Amino acid sequence: MNRIRSICRLAGILAGLGGTLLAVSATSPAALASHTPPFGGLVERGLMPPQAHVIVTGGMPGWQITLIAAGAAVLTATAAVILDRARAARRQLIAPGV
Repeated sequence: MNRIRSICRLAGILAGLGGTLLAVSATSPAALASHTPPFGGLVERGLMPPQAHVIVTGGMPGWQITLIAAGAAVLTATAAVILDRARAARRQLIAPGV
């Protein structure tokens, strides 16, 4: 029993270390990213004009997201109640013995 318990404990430790390694490897590219100036730094030296950045606005406002989530919750609750009542109606009650 102790041998099996130690093997399970070792497997748990290895799984934890593997998960940690996976998490570190997944997040390290973003953490180690560096910003290189465009055109090799020619803009900073004044040899090229700076680029204009376009500001894009859009997306869905928060109140619309809230409204969609509330509607989905109400629809799901209604479907659950209807299915529960349909299942209860089909259930046959057993008459008690006389």
